[in-house]
Amino acid sequence: MLAAPLVAFDRIVGAIVLEVDGPDQAFDEGHLRVLMAIAGTAATAFEHARQVDALEGANRRLQAELNLEHNMVGDSEKLRDIYRRIARVAPTDSTVLITGESGTGKELVARSIHRNSARAGRPFVAINCAAIAETLLESDLFGHERGAFTGAIAQKKGRLELAEGGTVFLDEIGELSLALQAKILRALQEKAFERVGGTKALHVDFRLVAATNRDLKAAIDAGLFRADLFYRLNVVSLAMPPLRDRRDDIPSLAHAFLRRQAANTTRVVTGFSVEALACLTAYDWPGNVRELENAVEHAVVLGQDALIQADDLPDVVAESAAPAAAAAAVAASRFHESIRQAKKDLIVRALQESGGHPSAAARSLGLHPNYLHRLIRNLHVTAGPPDD
Repeated sequence: MLAAPLVAFDRIVGAIVLEVDGPDQAFDEGHLRVLMAIAGTAATAFEHARQVDALEGANRRLQAELNLEHNMVGDSEKLRDIYRRIARVAPTDSTVLITGESGTGKELVARSIHRNSARAGRPFVAINCAAIAETLLESDLFGHERGAFTGAIAQKKGRLELAEGGTVFLDEIGELSLALQAKILRALQEKAFERVGGTKALHVDFRLVAATNRDLKAAIDAGLFRADLFYRLNVVSLAMPPLRDRRDDIPSLAHAFLRRQAANTTRVVTGFSVEALACLTAYDWPGNVRELENAVEHAVVLGQDALIQADDLPDVVAESAAPAAAAAAVAASRFHESIRQAKKDLIVRALQESGGHPSAAARSLGLHPNYLHRLIRNLHVTAGPPDD
């Protein structure tokens, strides 16, 4: 046997191993030299091919990010990171858990994942687990057979069945009861379930994207959420940042909502005043993007000018910039007072050193005498000792 390492850029990337066909054959030094020469050439070529493959993969990912289809608005660094993660996870079939406060746009992320996947041509079925009564949610998800319960006069297909080949979005999944969590877990693991009142297993191909504004780990500790379901959902996690953590996106979001609302009004609305934008940016938006959209609609309905003014915004938003404006005013006042006092001290010191002669003081300060006289008058300078 002969073996030669493949060494490229001082790193071993593999090896070439040769074996003889039988015990009557043997390798000699000539075979070894040829093998070493081949290994030296092959190692560099192999490493170059590996690097080209890596670059092509990175290029494909970047192209996917550039071609990403979504309805989200914003270009902050945190949102660009969300775009990159969507571009990477969308082409796969992995289950995705989207977390974030209410109103941050979790459903938009789910729709973007679906739109940029191979399932884009199939249904996107969204279910709000908190908006449907528990007694109805099981039937809504899994369907029911005729006669399964009072009022079940006909067979009904569930949302999971209707999503064949597509994507199921379970919003507010943290609100599911433990019994339904167990059924969702089985449907995820086996891609099979029975309708309510049925015995036949239905096999459905769907991708699950879930979202919650709750801390599911805390819910697990409290016995309100199944740990096995959490780990099954949390294959890929996307955390949507609150609006207060991406304030750079607020102006573009506000203008997008303004264009949408302006299309529904008879008056001309062209934009926001500087003061209104300052209020929008200063506010913390506990309701996030949904609250911002409502605030813009409020301003469009109540405003009268072409520009949205601060007074047109909801009171809690309009008042948000007041503390910042007051602090800025105090800081500006202190700054100007410091400059005024510094000028006054320089002039008093120059007058003292010149024996009280303004012309000599002006020469020492490099000022025109008339300008110095005007400063002495405006600053109320006396020839006494400088202020402390």
